[in-house]
Amino acid sequence: MTDAAALCIAAIRWDPSRGFGDARPHIDAALRLGVGGFTLYGGTPEAVRALTRDLQQRSKTPLLIGADMERGAGQQFDGSTGLPPAAAIASLRDRDTVRRAARHTAREARTMGVNWNYAPVADLDVEPANPVINTRSFGSQPSEVGDYVAEWIDACQSEGVLACAKHFPGHGRTIDDSHLTLPVVSAPHSVLMQDDLLPFRSAIDAGVGSIMTAHVAYTSLDPAGTPATLSREILTWVLRQRCEYENLIVADSINMQAVLQGTDEGEAAVRAILAGCDLVLAPGDLQKTVQALETAVGEGRIERDRLRLSLRRRLKWAQWVSPPNDYRRPSGTDVLWCAGLADRVLKVVRPLTRGIRAPIEICSFDSDARGGDVRAPRIALINTLRQLSIDARVTDRADGPSRGTVLITAFGEPVQGRGSMEVAPDVRDGVMQLYADARAAGRDALIVWFGHPRLAAVFGEEAPLLCAWSGDACMQSAVARWLGKQRG
Repeated sequence: MTDAAALCIAAIRWDPSRGFGDARPHIDAALRLGVGGFTLYGGTPEAVRALTRDLQQRSKTPLLIGADMERGAGQQFDGSTGLPPAAAIASLRDRDTVRRAARHTAREARTMGVNWNYAPVADLDVEPANPVINTRSFGSQPSEVGDYVAEWIDACQSEGVLACAKHFPGHGRTIDDSHLTLPVVSAPHSVLMQDDLLPFRSAIDAGVGSIMTAHVAYTSLDPAGTPATLSREILTWVLRQRCEYENLIVADSINMQAVLQGTDEGEAAVRAILAGCDLVLAPGDLQKTVQALETAVGEGRIERDRLRLSLRRRLKWAQWVSPPNDYRRPSGTDVLWCAGLADRVLKVVRPLTRGIRAPIEICSFDSDARGGDVRAPRIALINTLRQLSIDARVTDRADGPSRGTVLITAFGEPVQGRGSMEVAPDVRDGVMQLYADARAAGRDALIVWFGHPRLAAVFGEEAPLLCAWSGDACMQSAVARWLGKQRG
């Protein structure tokens, strides 16, 4: 046996009804194998704090415990503070705002024992049809994105939480979803090196402790069409040598289809390490992935010196991160600032001609009409309206006898694994029909688009329209507060 299991970051998922209980056998097996860390999906702050304490106490080595918290700790953990997406924050053109958002996120994460944030996104938002980046990016201008990325990293790591710039060498030009297939970027070498890599160079200059790879092929960087995660040319030559990066390289989730073309997770993990990765995230079959890595080391495919180098990098950063403590816990003022931030990024595209009138009647659509309960996303909006003593009701019709304002909501932030970023025609038509029905009945109506403002053009040029960037609870609550201020 070797220490190859430490190259794996195992996944732990929260169940709303059973907590982490169902994950216990998996956790026990992962600790016996000797994994190098865990990535958490969901939970409450109290449950996460108890879990991370238990994990660190039972592990033979300090662990990296990470989560996707691009939009604040509330993105993953119920009861924590949510933030607007990066594009919304960047729209304010204020570096200090970026720093404060990153600092608050890191402080909340650290109090729960989460010491690694898979943020910031360093990708450029240069392809409007991109199905996975969109509002997650700070923008399309390389130098500006680089500045915000550097500010986020410095603020995050100043709080003792490891940051992670992603997805190297840039996921912004893709039109396919790497969860479903292998995206291919054919942009010229000069464009990638001058533009797409600039934010990652800024991240490296800021001292970022980890960089996550893209499961994307770049034909001008590696003519073989190998995804960056598995490409020695991209990771070893471009990232390690050209960009002079010496810290952790982590492969994005190794169970995604883009790196499983004709192979399995175990072989994909081995190829990722051979290409230059130090860690692999969230293998679906942890036992088989570890076994594949062990076999590769035993057979000499992965040289032991190469293994030791990755193990040293992982241990260095696992020892570097700060232990959980309450010394710099976010204050009530910090939480209020975050709510104010959500209020500040709302974008009024076309204003109402007169004030909001109660009762507000809410009709809703999911932006891509791909199944699921399209009513569920409105919970935060409705609850906040009621907390503000505003009568809010759910309805399927916009032409009822009430004289209250009709609120037509549509949700459109990127959803991983759905493979599309366009507003489905039936949703657009449904929204516009509701608006027409309301107007025909002599009622005021407002469309609230929980997505990127640039996608709102599909809703015509007449209807009053408010853009809220994403459907996160913090943005729904911001919309409710805005409505409260518009009462006639």
